[in-house]
Amino acid sequence: MTDCLADPERELALSYAERQARPHLRALWTVDERFGAIVAGTTEAAIGEMRLLWWRDALTEAPPSARAEPLVEAAVTALRETGISGAEWGAMAEGWHALLQQPIEAAELARFARERGGRLFSLSATILGVTDWAGLEEEGQGWALTDLAYRITDSGVAAEARASAAAVFPDKSRWPRALRPLGALTVLARRDALAGETRRRQGSPGRVARMAWHRLTGR
Repeated sequence: MTDCLADPERELALSYAERQARPHLRALWTVDERFGAIVAGTTEAAIGEMRLLWWRDALTEAPPSARAEPLVEAAVTALRETGISGAEWGAMAEGWHALLQQPIEAAELARFARERGGRLFSLSATILGVTDWAGLEEEGQGWALTDLAYRITDSGVAAEARASAAAVFPDKSRWPRALRPLGALTVLARRDALAGETRRRQGSPGRVARMAWHRLTGR
């Protein structure tokens, strides 16, 4: 599976990973984007829940009917080659499920941050060959909350997500080389959360340059 990610900065960050890890990381990040697209396109919570459940089951059990979906097949390959269980990937849906609850309050944002962002970064790190690095899940939570702040239409929820992100990011440290695909995303997210602006220019020269600097230095 070689389809580009919808997020151009994640697509660029993916190129920072070791070549052998890229297909698996792409599959994981595309599953995350698929979950997000389900929630964004849902007008009835029950329908969104059913679609997320289908994906959880597909990743956990991988029945032949589900493997006709190219993304499921790519995920199954990644799971087999990395030794991660499909249930762990599918559990990211819990974070997205939190956004189907109305109204979205602090508890839902915390669950989203933990189950989407923290879990996504932890799984990504495993694919990248790093099993423990202090503050990684918190970095993922901050990134996920910042990402949500720029995608959700409710300005009140966006402001709360941005403030929560600024509070959850751990103290800055130098990222190990293997994890710099993730670090490149968080350096932008940290800056966005602290700036408090309502718009961001993804893929702009300044942002790309900041990612490149992080790739070189880990900071």
